[in-house]
Amino acid sequence: MSARGEREGEAPPAPEPLRVPVLDSHCHLDIVGGDVAAQLDAARAVGVDTVVQIGIDVPSSRLSAQIAAEHDQLWAAVALHPNEAGAGAATPDALAEIERLARLPQVKAIGETGLDHFRTGQDGRGPQEESFRAHIAIAKRTDRTLVIHDRDAHDDVLRVLAEEGAPERVVFHCFSGDAAMARACAEHGYWMSFAGNVTFKNAGELREAAAAAPAELLLVETDAPFLTPMPFRGRPNASYLVPLTMRALAEVRGADLDELCGAVADNGRRAFAL
Repeated sequence: MSARGEREGEAPPAPEPLRVPVLDSHCHLDIVGGDVAAQLDAARAVGVDTVVQIGIDVPSSRLSAQIAAEHDQLWAAVALHPNEAGAGAATPDALAEIERLARLPQVKAIGETGLDHFRTGQDGRGPQEESFRAHIAIAKRTDRTLVIHDRDAHDDVLRVLAEEGAPERVVFHCFSGDAAMARACAEHGYWMSFAGNVTFKNAGELREAAAAAPAELLLVETDAPFLTPMPFRGRPNASYLVPLTMRALAEVRGADLDELCGAVADNGRRAFAL
């Protein structure tokens, strides 16, 4: 997640639709705001037929589960964001509520959890890591996908996963590593989800990672309302803008767009056990 200033201004126009529908693997509809059904309709109109709504604390996780139960196109993930955990939010009661929510049929993932060494200082890193380990355990007990937030913490995230034993399905949300990190994730069968920042001018290493990621481990996301792809960076993001990122990924990989969309769609179904 990024600064709220990244979602100022008018909503961008709808892009050319994808011919092969894909899944937005990470979206914050509660922060996007507005009518959920209208957001989902706009996404479907451009070839985004499924959205994973992400929780970052107990209230947003409850809301994610609620709206996912109300819309067939929507699935939920529930968790305490690492920055929340670093500030003391990962209490026993909060973790118990996350596990209760995780067992609901419309909840497909535990996330976003992980480590953030950019926003969380040294004092919060211990509680943050403890929370990450607790979320890994919840994902394994509930047979849910683990959705990881990894910011400036690649080595420590991989270390904790190795120490705890990763769940069967792991997704690195808003993948931020380089090609070497992509190869390390691929060795473990971790899915890598790329957001609109792969289109940014200064994202050369990220594009190299997108090219290095195996097609069978590639996902796409918005992280809406953040990380709006070019040429609309700085304006509000939403699931209907996924086609911009998909076209950038196809270009970076030298891949046929329809074939890549088909692979990403299949990956989404497998990654979230849909």
